[in-house]
Amino acid sequence: MTATDDKTIVKEYFNTTGFDRWRRIYGISNDVNKVQLDIRNGHQQTVDSVIGWLQADGNLSEISICDAGCGVGSLSIPLAQAGARVYASDLSEMMVSEAKDKARAELGDLVKNLTLTVQDLETLSDRYHTVICLDVLIHYPQEQVEQMISHLCSLAQTRLIVSFAPKTFALSLLKKVGSFFPGASKATRAYLHPASEVIKILEKNGFTVQRQAMTKTRFYFSRLIEATRK
Repeated sequence: MTATDDKTIVKEYFNTTGFDRWRRIYGISNDVNKVQLDIRNGHQQTVDSVIGWLQADGNLSEISICDAGCGVGSLSIPLAQAGARVYASDLSEMMVSEAKDKARAELGDLVKNLTLTVQDLETLSDRYHTVICLDVLIHYPQEQVEQMISHLCSLAQTRLIVSFAPKTFALSLLKKVGSFFPGASKATRAYLHPASEVIKILEKNGFTVQRQAMTKTRFYFSRLIEATRK
């Protein structure tokens, strides 16, 4: 399967049937099943971990942040609300449109802190203090993930934060028997990535791991890594 095929599948999915499903998951609607609610809670834990890390540094209002694969703004909007200058993008037009609606409703005058665009992660340019990419890499195979992370590294002046579904024996077994994002809650292909390989890519691009965290619920598994430029 080619990189183009994976991107096309992801883009089409999140602009059609997947958009409504994941908008409910990332939102506050009660119209979700138990699996979707579990994924919502897991994703929010990952978002909260990132926000906690950034707030602990005490300089949010002084830095620029690139949120690559922003979805409906689950991370971008609270960061803009906290005073950061956020440049957010997503491959899906529908996701970005929803994020813009949410931003106008929730940010008020602080909407000026947030720029939202429809853009492929690998076409992003400019430089940002911190680059963040949450829950995106699961949709892509290892060889493409290396290209993606390397490109994100080139955008980050100081720090890169990424999350991914780690490749472990237990998760590989779950995926094999069809329990990983099961049934109607399945998004696109679910790719697992060894943490050791992700760290190698970061180090190859001149970054050193500073912090790690793991979010694990029944149906959501995400390894979070913060790396800074050496």
